[in-house]
Amino acid sequence: MTDMRDMELTVIAIDDEPLALARLVLLLREMDGVRIMATLNDPEEGLALVEKHRPDIVLLDIDMPVLDGLQLATRLRRLEGPSPFLIFVTAFDHHAISAFQAHAIDYVLKPATPARLEAAVERIRELIYNQRASSRVRELERRIEEMRDDPEKTSDERDRQEIWALRGSEFVQLRIGEIERVESDRDYVHIHNAERAYLLRTTLGALHKRLGADRYIRVRRSAIVRLDRIGAIRDRGYGDLQIRLQSGTVMQVGRTYLKPVRERLRKWPGDEGAIRQSDPETGFAPDSLAEAC
Repeated sequence: MTDMRDMELTVIAIDDEPLALARLVLLLREMDGVRIMATLNDPEEGLALVEKHRPDIVLLDIDMPVLDGLQLATRLRRLEGPSPFLIFVTAFDHHAISAFQAHAIDYVLKPATPARLEAAVERIRELIYNQRASSRVRELERRIEEMRDDPEKTSDERDRQEIWALRGSEFVQLRIGEIERVESDRDYVHIHNAERAYLLRTTLGALHKRLGADRYIRVRRSAIVRLDRIGAIRDRGYGDLQIRLQSGTVMQVGRTYLKPVRERLRKWPGDEGAIRQSDPETGFAPDSLAEAC
């Protein structure tokens, strides 16, 4: 998902006064990341268009003939599926309580100033972004539980294979299935199981290939972790993503690897296509997620 500041919001504006509607259009066009889907003078037509196109935001006047803004807001909330966020833009301040009872996010008095309208829109941008980010983390957590609870999907003959690694002053055999994470240090890698670290002279790329890209994923240039050892996810936004392993170790995900990590956790282990489809990208909004850690 793109950065919150780059996220596009779709808007439908409904006002029976053509001049007021034209002013809203001028103000909205000056805002970054806002796309006007339609402007309407007729509330009934506006209701039908909102139901069809499902914009993120609906701007509403209150004092309109036949169907006023408060009545329209009530009908919008009865639509199946997610309701758009509402901003009332009106010349009358005495409807504010009713507007918020109709679940409006903001109440802007006419004539709307650029700063005031933009503040209302940006408030909704943050709400939408946080909702989407929270939903994505819940999905990642669900995938973690699936991977953890289905041993047939995460364990195979390769886990019983062994590699030689240096522990202290002697080489010992270490089962691949015990390896939780690996971190590189120049010409060596530090191999970690749940208890301690081992040293091996090799490259991270070579060891990753041997361990299996279907079970281990690179979380930054110098580290890989085993997928079914991930215990929780913490996302503080703007690319600040951390994963907590079952051992309690917290790993920071590098910005270049944000999208591959998220995409891989959405897929079932062993789905090679999921790995091939991954491309690096950055991520979320600040302090927006319930922390899983």
